Amino acid sequence: MTMEQFVADLTREVRRRRYFIRLEILEQTASQVKARLFISQNLFVQVYRNARFQTTNFALIHNEQRIFARDQLAGTWHRHLHTHPDEHDSGEAGSTPITLGEFLDEVETVLSELDLP
Repeated sequence: MTMEQFVADLTREVRRRRYFIRLEILEQTASQVKARLFISQNLFVQVYRNARFQTTNFALIHNEQRIFARDQLAGTWHRHLHTHPDEHDSGEAGSTPITLGEFLDEVETVLSELDLP
């Protein structure tokens, strides 16, 4: 997937999910993208993709703290559950590859469980 395709996916997801108030592309090159999908000023999804190093980071950030995340490092995935955001879950469910859309579906569940907007 090219970075242009990745940004197109970001844009499509922001339009599809009406709770996002804005998409901010922080950095974009031919091999990487860093963006924030804002739900509110202090609640957003941060997305980072580096195609060259097979690195992807999807994180739900609330009040400057990661509360849920999925990371791919050198092609291998793990997750940070909202109940233990500083720990790595590398079990079967945690190591399953995930798309941006699937991560945002999980974010919606976490937001509901934590009673966040």
